[in-house]
Amino acid sequence: MTGTSPDPDSIITLLQDVLISGSSKGFVIGLSGGIDSAVAAALCVRAAGSDMVQGFFLPSAVTPSEDAADVRLLAESLHIPVMTIPIGPVIDQYRKMPDFTENSYLVGNLMARTRMTILYYYANQMNRLVCGTSNYTEYLLGYCTKFGDNAADVQPIMHLLKTQVWDLARYLGLPQKVIEKTPSAGLWHNQTDEDELGMPYAVIDEAITNLEKQGWKPKSPAEQRVMEKIHGAGHKQRPAPHIKR
Repeated sequence: MTGTSPDPDSIITLLQDVLISGSSKGFVIGLSGGIDSAVAAALCVRAAGSDMVQGFFLPSAVTPSEDAADVRLLAESLHIPVMTIPIGPVIDQYRKMPDFTENSYLVGNLMARTRMTILYYYANQMNRLVCGTSNYTEYLLGYCTKFGDNAADVQPIMHLLKTQVWDLARYLGLPQKVIEKTPSAGLWHNQTDEDELGMPYAVIDEAITNLEKQGWKPKSPAEQRVMEKIHGAGHKQRPAPHIKR
Protein backbone atom coordinates (compact mmCIF):
# COMPACT_ATOMS: atom_id res chain seq x y z
CA MET A 1 0.00 0.00 0.00
CA THR A 2 1.19 3.51 -0.71
CA GLY A 3 0.76 7.11 0.40
CA THR A 4 -0.99 7.52 3.73
CA SER A 5 -2.47 4.01 3.56
CA PRO A 6 -1.42 1.49 6.22
CA ASP A 7 1.70 -0.51 5.43
CA PRO A 8 1.10 -4.20 6.16
CA ASP A 9 4.74 -5.10 5.49
CA SER A 10 6.04 -3.16 8.49
CA ILE A 11 3.39 -4.78 10.71
CA ILE A 12 4.28 -8.25 9.46
CA THR A 13 7.94 -7.57 10.18
CA LEU A 14 7.04 -6.45 13.70
CA LEU A 15 5.08 -9.64 14.34
CA GLN A 16 7.90 -11.81 13.01
CA ASP A 17 10.48 -9.99 15.13
CA VAL A 18 8.34 -10.40 18.26
CA LEU A 19 8.04 -14.13 17.67
CA ILE A 20 11.78 -14.56 17.19
CA SER A 21 12.77 -12.43 20.18
CA GLY A 22 10.29 -14.18 22.43
CA SER A 23 11.20 -17.71 21.27
CA SER A 24 7.46 -18.30 20.86
CA LYS A 25 5.69 -20.85 18.69
CA GLY A 26 2.98 -18.57 17.37
CA PHE A 27 0.03 -16.39 18.35
CA VAL A 28 -3.27 -16.72 20.13
CA ILE A 29 -5.94 -14.13 19.38
CA GLY A 30 -9.46 -13.43 20.54
CA LEU A 31 -11.90 -13.26 17.63
CA SER A 32 -15.15 -11.34 18.01
CA GLY A 33 -16.37 -11.35 14.42
CA GLY A 34 -15.45 -7.66 14.19
CA ILE A 35 -13.05 -5.75 12.00
CA ASP A 36 -10.17 -5.19 14.44
CA SER A 37 -9.64 -8.80 15.45
CA ALA A 38 -10.13 -9.88 11.83
CA VAL A 39 -7.36 -7.60 10.57
CA ALA A 40 -5.01 -8.51 13.42
CA ALA A 41 -5.57 -12.22 12.79
CA ALA A 42 -4.96 -11.82 9.06
CA LEU A 43 -1.67 -10.05 9.78
CA CYS A 44 -0.63 -12.82 12.16
CA VAL A 45 -1.30 -15.39 9.45
CA ARG A 46 0.79 -13.44 6.95
CA ALA A 47 3.59 -13.14 9.49
CA ALA A 48 3.66 -16.68 10.84
CA GLY A 49 1.41 -18.93 8.77
CA SER A 50 -2.08 -20.19 9.53
CA ASP A 51 -0.81 -23.19 11.52
CA MET A 52 0.87 -20.79 13.97
CA VAL A 53 -2.29 -18.81 14.78
CA GLN A 54 -4.92 -20.10 17.22
CA GLY A 55 -8.16 -18.19 17.36
CA PHE A 56 -10.52 -18.07 20.34
CA PHE A 57 -14.19 -17.13 20.28
CA LEU A 58 -15.28 -16.30 23.82
CA PRO A 59 -19.00 -15.47 23.73
CA SER A 60 -21.07 -14.28 26.68
CA ALA A 61 -24.79 -14.45 27.33
CA VAL A 62 -25.26 -11.18 25.41
CA THR A 63 -23.10 -12.03 22.38
CA PRO A 64 -25.20 -11.77 19.19
CA SER A 65 -25.66 -15.11 17.44
CA GLU A 66 -24.34 -13.62 14.18
CA ASP A 67 -20.91 -13.15 15.78
CA ALA A 68 -20.33 -16.91 15.81
CA ALA A 69 -21.11 -17.12 12.10
CA ASP A 70 -18.79 -14.19 11.36
CA VAL A 71 -15.96 -15.79 13.32
CA ARG A 72 -16.43 -19.04 11.38
CA LEU A 73 -16.42 -17.12 8.11
CA LEU A 74 -13.18 -15.36 9.03
CA ALA A 75 -11.51 -18.53 10.28
CA GLU A 76 -12.38 -20.35 7.06
CA SER A 77 -10.98 -17.53 4.95
CA LEU A 78 -7.73 -17.49 6.94
CA HIS A 79 -7.55 -21.28 7.40
CA ILE A 80 -7.02 -20.99 11.16
CA PRO A 81 -8.46 -23.14 13.96
CA VAL A 82 -10.85 -21.54 16.45
CA MET A 83 -11.69 -22.74 19.93
CA THR A 84 -15.05 -21.60 21.34
CA ILE A 85 -15.28 -21.15 25.12
CA PRO A 86 -18.46 -19.51 26.49
CA ILE A 87 -17.61 -17.21 29.39
CA GLY A 88 -21.15 -17.05 30.80
CA PRO A 89 -20.50 -19.68 33.51
CA VAL A 90 -17.39 -17.78 34.66
CA ILE A 91 -19.31 -14.49 34.88
CA ASP A 92 -22.05 -16.26 36.83
CA GLN A 93 -19.46 -17.23 39.44
CA TYR A 94 -18.56 -13.56 39.87
CA ARG A 95 -22.24 -12.87 40.54
CA LYS A 96 -21.89 -14.88 43.75
CA MET A 97 -19.44 -12.34 45.19
CA PRO A 98 -20.69 -10.25 48.13
CA ASP A 99 -22.35 -6.99 47.07
CA PHE A 100 -22.12 -7.82 43.37
CA THR A 101 -23.68 -5.00 41.34
CA GLU A 102 -25.39 -5.96 38.11
CA ASN A 103 -24.85 -3.20 35.57
CA SER A 104 -23.60 -3.15 32.01
CA TYR A 105 -20.42 -1.17 32.72
CA LEU A 106 -19.13 -3.35 35.56
CA VAL A 107 -20.10 -6.67 34.00
CA GLY A 108 -18.75 -5.55 30.62
CA ASN A 109 -15.34 -4.90 32.15
CA LEU A 110 -15.45 -8.28 33.89
CA MET A 111 -16.14 -9.94 30.56
CA ALA A 112 -13.23 -8.18 28.86
CA ARG A 113 -10.80 -9.15 31.63
CA THR A 114 -12.10 -12.72 31.75
CA ARG A 115 -11.51 -13.09 28.04
CA MET A 116 -7.94 -11.85 28.36
CA THR A 117 -7.30 -14.23 31.27
CA ILE A 118 -8.38 -17.15 29.08
CA LEU A 119 -6.18 -15.99 26.21
CA TYR A 120 -3.14 -15.78 28.47
CA TYR A 121 -3.85 -19.20 29.93
CA TYR A 122 -3.71 -20.78 26.50
CA ALA A 123 -0.78 -18.60 25.41
CA ASN A 124 1.18 -19.95 28.39
CA GLN A 125 0.05 -23.51 27.70
CA MET A 126 0.97 -23.36 24.01
CA ASN A 127 4.11 -21.19 24.35
CA ARG A 128 2.53 -18.52 22.18
CA LEU A 129 2.02 -14.76 22.38
CA VAL A 130 -1.26 -12.93 22.82
CA CYS A 131 -1.93 -10.71 19.83
CA GLY A 132 -3.85 -7.56 20.72
CA THR A 133 -6.58 -6.00 18.60
CA SER A 134 -6.63 -2.37 19.79
CA ASN A 135 -6.65 0.43 17.21
CA TYR A 136 -5.29 3.95 17.66
CA THR A 137 -8.68 5.66 17.75
CA GLU A 138 -10.03 3.56 20.61
CA TYR A 139 -6.71 3.55 22.45
CA LEU A 140 -6.51 7.35 22.42
CA LEU A 141 -10.10 7.77 23.55
CA GLY A 142 -9.81 5.10 26.23
CA TYR A 143 -12.49 2.98 24.60
CA CYS A 144 -11.05 -0.20 26.06
CA THR A 145 -10.80 -2.07 29.35
CA LYS A 146 -7.59 -1.72 31.31
CA PHE A 147 -5.98 -5.18 31.65
CA GLY A 148 -8.77 -6.47 29.42
CA ASP A 149 -8.86 -5.99 25.68
CA ASN A 150 -5.93 -3.56 25.80
CA ALA A 151 -3.63 -6.18 27.36
CA ALA A 152 -1.42 -8.08 24.92
CA ASP A 153 2.12 -9.12 24.05
CA VAL A 154 2.02 -7.25 20.74
CA GLN A 155 -0.39 -4.67 19.29
CA PRO A 156 -0.13 -4.80 15.48
CA ILE A 157 -2.83 -2.21 14.67
CA MET A 158 -2.53 0.21 17.59
CA HIS A 159 -0.96 2.81 15.28
CA LEU A 160 -3.93 2.73 12.90
CA LEU A 161 -7.04 4.89 13.07
CA LYS A 162 -10.29 2.94 12.86
CA THR A 163 -10.90 4.13 9.31
CA GLN A 164 -7.40 2.92 8.38
CA VAL A 165 -8.23 -0.49 9.82
CA TRP A 166 -11.14 -0.69 7.39
CA ASP A 167 -8.80 0.32 4.54
CA LEU A 168 -6.35 -2.39 5.50
CA ALA A 169 -9.13 -4.98 5.77
CA ARG A 170 -10.12 -4.27 2.17
CA TYR A 171 -6.51 -4.50 1.03
CA LEU A 172 -6.10 -7.84 2.82
CA GLY A 173 -9.21 -9.17 1.12
CA LEU A 174 -11.16 -9.99 4.27
CA PRO A 175 -14.79 -11.12 3.94
CA GLN A 176 -17.08 -8.25 2.97
CA LYS A 177 -19.58 -9.21 5.65
CA VAL A 178 -16.95 -8.60 8.33
CA ILE A 179 -15.87 -5.30 6.78
CA GLU A 180 -19.43 -3.97 6.59
CA LYS A 181 -20.42 -5.11 10.08
CA THR A 182 -21.49 -2.40 12.56
CA PRO A 183 -18.70 -2.12 15.17
CA SER A 184 -19.73 -3.33 18.62
CA ALA A 185 -17.86 -4.46 21.71
CA GLY A 186 -20.77 -6.84 22.38
CA LEU A 187 -20.85 -6.03 26.09
CA TRP A 188 -24.63 -5.71 26.26
CA HIS A 189 -27.64 -6.18 23.99
CA ASN A 190 -27.84 -3.84 20.98
CA GLN A 191 -24.65 -2.00 21.96
CA THR A 192 -22.72 -0.23 19.19
CA ASP A 193 -19.36 1.51 19.45
CA GLU A 194 -20.42 4.73 17.74
CA ASP A 195 -23.50 5.12 19.96
CA GLU A 196 -21.33 4.71 23.03
CA LEU A 197 -18.64 7.06 21.75
CA GLY A 198 -21.26 9.61 20.72
CA MET A 199 -19.76 10.24 17.27
CA PRO A 200 -19.13 8.32 14.05
CA TYR A 201 -15.63 6.94 13.62
CA ALA A 202 -15.11 9.05 10.49
CA VAL A 203 -15.73 12.23 12.50
CA ILE A 204 -13.51 11.06 15.36
CA ASP A 205 -10.64 10.11 13.05
CA GLU A 206 -10.84 13.41 11.20
CA ALA A 207 -10.69 15.23 14.52
CA ILE A 208 -7.67 13.20 15.66
CA THR A 209 -5.87 13.86 12.38
CA ASN A 210 -6.54 17.60 12.69
CA LEU A 211 -5.49 17.66 16.34
CA GLU A 212 -2.18 16.01 15.51
CA LYS A 213 -1.49 18.68 12.88
CA GLN A 214 -2.57 21.48 15.25
CA GLY A 215 -0.39 20.46 18.18
CA TRP A 216 -3.41 18.97 19.96
CA LYS A 217 -5.19 22.32 20.10
CA PRO A 218 -8.88 21.89 19.18
CA LYS A 219 -10.46 24.31 16.71
CA SER A 220 -13.94 22.78 16.36
CA PRO A 221 -16.63 21.33 18.65
CA ALA A 222 -15.84 17.80 17.43
CA GLU A 223 -12.14 18.27 18.11
CA GLN A 224 -12.95 19.64 21.58
CA ARG A 225 -15.09 16.59 22.40
CA VAL A 226 -12.38 14.23 21.20
CA MET A 227 -9.73 16.11 23.17
CA GLU A 228 -11.79 15.81 26.35
CA LYS A 229 -12.07 12.07 25.86
CA ILE A 230 -8.32 11.79 25.30
CA HIS A 231 -7.58 13.71 28.50
CA GLY A 232 -9.94 11.47 30.45
CA ALA A 233 -8.26 8.31 29.17
CA GLY A 234 -4.70 9.07 30.21
CA HIS A 235 -4.70 6.56 33.07
CA LYS A 236 -5.29 3.74 30.58
CA GLN A 237 -2.19 4.66 28.60
CA ARG A 238 0.29 5.25 31.42
CA PRO A 239 1.95 2.66 33.66
CA ALA A 240 0.81 2.52 37.28
CA PRO A 241 2.38 5.42 39.26
CA HIS A 242 5.25 4.30 41.44
CA ILE A 243 8.28 5.61 43.31
CA LYS A 244 11.44 5.41 41.24
CA ARG A 245 14.49 3.72 42.74
